[in-house]
Amino acid sequence: MSMIIAVTAGKGGTGKSTTSANVATGLASLGKKTLLVELDFGLRCLDIMLGIRDKVRHDIGEYLEGKIDILTATTKVDRVENLYLVCATRNPFIDINPEKIMGVCEEMREHFDYIIIDTAGVGSSVFSVIKAADLILMVTTPDAVCVRDGQMLSDFLYVKNCINQRLVINKVSPNFKDEELVYDLDEVMDTVGIPLAGVVPEDVNIKICGSKGEALPPTCGGFKAYDAIARRIDGQSVPLSMRID
Repeated sequence: MSMIIAVTAGKGGTGKSTTSANVATGLASLGKKTLLVELDFGLRCLDIMLGIRDKVRHDIGEYLEGKIDILTATTKVDRVENLYLVCATRNPFIDINPEKIMGVCEEMREHFDYIIIDTAGVGSSVFSVIKAADLILMVTTPDAVCVRDGQMLSDFLYVKNCINQRLVINKVSPNFKDEELVYDLDEVMDTVGIPLAGVVPEDVNIKICGSKGEALPPTCGGFKAYDAIARRIDGQSVPLSMRID
């Protein structure tokens, strides 16, 4: 049985889509057939991040309108084997029909090992999708606003019985303690209140490669962090390191 993973955040700008793209790439690189479903309607970006903006011919909006089937809306990502993307529509006014989205996931379970949903916002329709996921990755950054918003969303999800949550702390600079954003990473975990999936350093390669649609260099800190998160999701025993290079 495949795993459905919802990637969410309490606030925009945490790197939710970047996390979705790179964790999906990491899982695909492990030989796992992986589908990435983008739900940020009107603001799609994963086709650029994954280097296939000129290759995408169809999107999930056409599927939701009944014009095509979901396999037609799926685009192969060239830079890595086993990775596929269903792009968000450019139309911001199409309703996210949770039943249809979950229908996509259930249909695709037969074809993929992992289905990663890059969610958008915390509205009722998106919440229905998050609730149906097998694993929820909560992305935050080590600043007071994002940490508090992550805590509030996590608490809400727990009340709704969404208990399988894991925390990704993103954009952590080597000098983050000196910046007095938070005391330390333990405080971030304690405040949000969910187990840690991984820590992603502030790495210029992440921004550059995302803009160019290129894969991260295997030697950079960002690649190592996302690779470790993917391996933990896949059940491998990878030590959780708090060290940021």
